[in-house]
Amino acid sequence: MRLGQNFLADPNLLDAIVRDAELAQADVVLEVGAGEGVLSERLAPVAAHLHTVEIDRRLEPALASVGALPNVELHWGDAMKIDLGAFVPAPTAMVANLPYSIATPLILRTIEQLPSLASWTVMVQREIADRLRAAPGSRTYGSPSVVAQLACEVELLRKVDPAVFRPRPRVDSAILRLRRTGPGADAPTRALIRAA
Repeated sequence: MRLGQNFLADPNLLDAIVRDAELAQADVVLEVGAGEGVLSERLAPVAAHLHTVEIDRRLEPALASVGALPNVELHWGDAMKIDLGAFVPAPTAMVANLPYSIATPLILRTIEQLPSLASWTVMVQREIADRLRAAPGSRTYGSPSVVAQLACEVELLRKVDPAVFRPRPRVDSAILRLRRTGPGADAPTRALIRAA
């Protein structure tokens, strides 16, 4: 495992993620955690443009062929520090096998800072999926649930077996879809939610 990322190894699941994303030809896709490029290779042919972010420079050789495609832009660095709002063209959809260690803060950050994003189809730890779509009053409901649900409809698309990853994670995973329904909470409301 590199920097907390588990690589998808099942081609059928990779194809299913792309189908689940329901991308239009005009979509500009943001992928965080490109890894070895196996999802990137499937996204590039169906997207108008693909911004793919990877922190681990050791993966440069694996991503060389994807990075050479005319509609793909590789961005090297930490997705929590890169100015994603500066990407041109602006992303309209996020499709990714997210590094689990940053999944929740990254999803919430992109909801708040990338108003161009209309949908997220992301692989996350099952616990994160449950938390983001939790109902008020449930034990998993909290500030991430509120922030996500103020801006998006949140849906669990499928549970994912650990056997489809390399290395095999010790946690269950899920594919989560968020569709933007509104602008979300403004800064004072977000601060109030986090303080509660």
